[in-house]
Amino acid sequence: MQIDQTTLYDLSIFHADETQSVFHHLNHTQTVNGRHFLAQILTNPLQSVAAINDVQQTIKHLQEIGPKLPVTITNGTLMVIEKFYETGLDALPDNANIINAFFYKLISKPDFSLAKYSVNHFITFIRGMKEIEELLLQSEGTQLRTWGDKINLLLKHPNVQQMIASTDMLASWEILHYAFFLQKEYKNKCKELIDIYSRIDAYLSLAISCKKYGYYFPSVMDSNTPNITLQGLYHPLLTSPVDYDTMLDDTHNFLFLTGANMAGKSTLIKAIGIAVYLAHIGMAVPARYMKISLLDGLLSNIQVSDNIVKGESYFYNEVKRIKQTIEKISDGKKWLILIDELFKGTNVQDAMKCSTVVIEGFCKMSKALFVLSTHLYEIGYSLHEQSNIQFRYFETSIENNELQFSYQLKEGISNDRLGYLIMEKEGVVKLLQEAK
Repeated sequence: MQIDQTTLYDLSIFHADETQSVFHHLNHTQTVNGRHFLAQILTNPLQSVAAINDVQQTIKHLQEIGPKLPVTITNGTLMVIEKFYETGLDALPDNANIINAFFYKLISKPDFSLAKYSVNHFITFIRGMKEIEELLLQSEGTQLRTWGDKINLLLKHPNVQQMIASTDMLASWEILHYAFFLQKEYKNKCKELIDIYSRIDAYLSLAISCKKYGYYFPSVMDSNTPNITLQGLYHPLLTSPVDYDTMLDDTHNFLFLTGANMAGKSTLIKAIGIAVYLAHIGMAVPARYMKISLLDGLLSNIQVSDNIVKGESYFYNEVKRIKQTIEKISDGKKWLILIDELFKGTNVQDAMKCSTVVIEGFCKMSKALFVLSTHLYEIGYSLHEQSNIQFRYFETSIENNELQFSYQLKEGISNDRLGYLIMEKEGVVKLLQEAK
């Protein structure tokens, strides 16, 4: 599935503020390398149903064996190993014995200390990998067994086997013997082991998230037409979310959302986008049920901004984004397009005319799915002749001069106009009236 940086930003897949970051929400990795690989997973949606199913199975099997994985391998252990390979030690003897070990320890005391410290951490690492190998080879997961087989091959070297079986008190010559082996012969294989562990760490993080948050593994299928069915969908970053049911297919491929500010439009749009995106990396989703066809791309138009350096206005960048969207989805492939408050950067009459033209054009594209919100509820009435549009709104009521948001999705078009009431409630109107 294609996605661009704008959409990743709009959906907060990554965000500088951890409280607004989906990545941070799913990150339970134990190592820096695992965190990096998790970021790679979340940056690269998958391109086939088979690949998605493979990742789903990997995560499910890691949910089962995760509690049994050793906790001896830490980020500190991996950092020590990497530091060892980055440090230029005095030449290690290629045939360590009691005598040359004595002189190396005497002449190159700091380097010997580093070698000893590193070898001990490496032994901890390979022993942990041996435990992981045994667990993976007992698993039913294809990917896990593949990793297990690879670990088995990488641990077969006699020196590695000796280290696994060694006592905790190594002689000086043994330390130098293993350090020479690790430095001269085993560097690439060691990096392969670290790479495998980092991948396991990243996928285990997703497995932990699925179990911790009670996410649902969606059914993803190949289909000539796009479709999404969601039940009990909610935004994963909210502490007390309201859930929604929604369905889009080739005959009802346009969801037209209206409602007052803060009523829930943006939250729903982002929740749909996040669920669709997570489904395409093989992850479970924040919903009670989800069924979706494999999509070719996901694009959003949610947080457009102006560009002072280039002298581009907010409205101009909105138009550019819409143009880019049209050019991309004109390829006849299956796209999901998310648009929040179309054409906010121009006057009401202009925005209504531009929005109507864009929506009517989008309605001709049956291969794409659209979710669009607008505060221009008037344009909805002229769109009723479009049979593929679903009209939904978020209801807002006023009780004792207080706004009440139900966050419930209802059929129809909202005509709430609450901007002045919000200004009045926040004391803005009074401040202006009293201004001198």
